[in-house]
Amino acid sequence: MLVKVCGLMNREDVTAAVENGADYIGFVFAESKRRITYNHAAEISAHVPDSVQKVGVFVNPSVEEVLEAVSAVKLDMIQLHGDESPEFCSLMPKPVIKAFSISDQSDLDQMKHYQVAHILADAPGADYRGGSGHTFDWSILNNSGTKVILAGGLTPGNVAEAIKETSPLGVDVSSGVETDGHKDHEKINAFIREAKGSC
Repeated sequence: MLVKVCGLMNREDVTAAVENGADYIGFVFAESKRRITYNHAAEISAHVPDSVQKVGVFVNPSVEEVLEAVSAVKLDMIQLHGDESPEFCSLMPKPVIKAFSISDQSDLDQMKHYQVAHILADAPGADYRGGSGHTFDWSILNNSGTKVILAGGLTPGNVAEAIKETSPLGVDVSSGVETDGHKDHEKINAFIREAKGSC
């Protein structure tokens, strides 16, 4: 079970995610309360081992913005959370995680047009694209035939159930491992333990 901890903003949180077994760590470069600069992301992730994938999260970026971030942060993957087309995804210099807000079956049909490394199935956003902290109807993913990374409202308390119901390739968490808007290292530990222990 792959685990991605997203919205990391300081070296201590990056270290907690890595030491507790995260496979992917995510840095948000789109409009968000967790947004950080390319230089800051590079600084706090300089010690991350090659076995952990560094993911940059964007919403409707230009190709130039992505190239700049990949160069500055040494990103391993690009996560696109906007209205990016399949053609745009094919221009990316690194493997792509394409995010979709899941409301009904038609959203699954849209996924099939994208030839990307991973599909991220997320709850519809609130103030920003994704990162709402809300779940969606997991049963929509049943028998979808698509290997996805599941996101949206996951916590240490519900991630095992979510994995059991949807059989995803991986899970993605941000607000679900926070306390008062800050990453909680005990929750990061519990989330990764529950996720990896459920399969």
